[in-house]
Formats: sequence, C-alpha cells, structure tokens
Amino acid sequence: MDDEYYPWGGEFTPCLPKGCVAVVILNVDYTPSDKVAIYGPLKTENIGIEKIVANVISNPHIRYIVVCGDDIRGHRSGSSLVALNKNGIDEQNRIVDAPGAIPYIENLNDEAIERFRKQIEVIDLIGVNDKNGIDKSINECIAKSPQSFGEPYIAIRIKPEATTLLDDQRALHSKIVMDYMGKIKKRGE
Repeated sequence: MDDEYYPWGGEFTPCLPKGCVAVVILNVDYTPSDKVAIYGPLKTENIGIEKIVANVISNPHIRYIVVCGDDIRGHRSGSSLVALNKNGIDEQNRIVDAPGAIPYIENLNDEAIERFRKQIEVIDLIGVNDKNGIDKSINECIAKSPQSFGEPYIAIRIKPEATTLLDDQRALHSKIVMDYMGKIKKRGE
C-alpha cells in the first residue's frame, strides 16, 4: 500500500493510509501519533518539496499538511513549502515569494503543482516546537474529517532535455541533446 500512495520514496514514515494529515517536521524533536497519514522531515527547498508534493497528491485522503518546528537555516524549506501552496511557481519554476536559497521545482509539471494547491491546506506551525500545540492542531484537522480529493494523482518525474545548437560550421554536429545534468544524450545533424 505504501508504494501505491507514496511512489517517490524518501525519508518518511507512513501510518494511516486513509489519514487526512501529513506532518512535515523541521528542526524539532517530535513524532506525531499514528493517526496521521504520513510524517517526515523536510530539509531542502527544492527536491525535498518535490517529493512531498508528489507523494501527498498520490494519496487523495491527505487534505492537510502540518508544517512544524523551526525552519531550516539558509534553505528555509518550511517557509518555501508554505509559499508554494499559497503562491505556486513562476515561469522559471521558482516558488513565488519563497525565502529559500534555491526554491525551484524542476521535476514536477504545472498540473501536479495545481493539484497540490487545490488538494492541500497547509497548517503553518513554523516556529512551534510544543508537542501539545502541534498535536492539538493535528487533532483539529482530523476532527474535520474531510472527504477524499478523488482519485490518486501519480506525478511523473520530469526529465527535461536541453537542446544546444552550434552555429559553427566546424562543429561535427549542429544539434546536441543533453539531459538536465548536462550529459550528452543524443547528437543530431
């Protein structure tokens, strides 16, 4: 069941498959109850957020994300996740108004981001380290007993290709296709 709902892997603990709350743990020593759907840490404002988005929208029962603890210095990953939910991304795939150092979403398409923004309400408890306060917010979300958002949305990891045209007539190939890491994948004419 975990692979069905959480296909992107990562450092997380699945609990109740039909739970409505996911918990993102920043800098705080906290373990939620097993009444939540899933919980785990968030360290980076790019790939970490992408994994959360992809896994959360794969489970339509999750309707809330509680983000708790002190934000990660420099990365500001918690604040960047809140900004993504509130503002989305711009044309360069940067999370709008995110305070993180490199808050870019490179491996998800716009449809996945919009699904996340519609499906999820983020409960911003950044700066809250009190276990009782966090538990209270989680329990309030659970008590609302929201309906499933519908069918699971399985986010496919985008593998962007960059095409470089070489205008120099001395070049062996005028077109080179590279993957997102700059590795040459294909040479054309």
